[in-house]
Amino acid sequence: MAEDKTLSPVRKRHDFLLQALLSASGALVCILLFFLTGYLLWRGLPYITWNLLTKEPSMLQGTAGLLPHIASTLYIVVTTLVLVLPLGVGAAVYLTEYAQGSRLAAWVEFAAEILAGVPSIIFGLVGMLFFVQIWGLGTGVLAGSLTLTIMILPTILRTTQESLKTVPNAYREGAMGLGAGKWRAIRTVVLPSAADGILTGCILAVGRMVGESAALLFTAGFGTILYGWWESLTSSSATLSVALYLYANERGDTDTAFAIAAILALLTLAVNLLAKLAGRKLKRSR
Repeated sequence: MAEDKTLSPVRKRHDFLLQALLSASGALVCILLFFLTGYLLWRGLPYITWNLLTKEPSMLQGTAGLLPHIASTLYIVVTTLVLVLPLGVGAAVYLTEYAQGSRLAAWVEFAAEILAGVPSIIFGLVGMLFFVQIWGLGTGVLAGSLTLTIMILPTILRTTQESLKTVPNAYREGAMGLGAGKWRAIRTVVLPSAADGILTGCILAVGRMVGESAALLFTAGFGTILYGWWESLTSSSATLSVALYLYANERGDTDTAFAIAAILALLTLAVNLLAKLAGRKLKRSR
């Protein structure tokens, strides 16, 4: 309060104007968020039924069904996590613990930042040319998961790196001082201490996978048939986000499109809340 009294009237007006602008910016962001979420739920929730969630679509009967798309989304998320987690976490551990400060680490971090800024449609085109055509995988869950692996890898890498950097060096020195080797110290001390940040990054990456459509249009395909996981790897399988495009643009069924949009909004909200809760719980358990 003593500092406020020493400010000139002009400085006080400037500070008040700045605070008002910042508050208005924050309020505008909240208003946009609540408006978009509320509008999607208002338009979509009335059309979400048990039959919609548990049935397959039928062109002959003219009925909609999201079960194949829900299964395809689950297949792609699980397959992508199986592929990207060892690569992302392993690369982050090597760059942070073994190659910190080296030229290799600098180049890899620079490449990760560039990849993180590439539009997702570019990943879709590259995935179509490389995985679908050159490798001959065809459109399906495997091609889509490989494409998402490349797209999500920078996020997992950078998130894990930042989590590892928050672990105090005293933890590493203490473990090695007790006779543990470098890898044992990383495995038993460093990684458990950074688990909250790593898990949060993984959950947020899942949220991005669920809502991704541009990268999957050319790689996962538009299929609406329910497959098992093994069959779906090389069979055209549309995820929920791709199905939203199909119902809104190809079929003109805006009611089902808004229902899918509401489901995706709820899934994204649930994923973000889960990330926060998981991070807090792991921090308390440390």
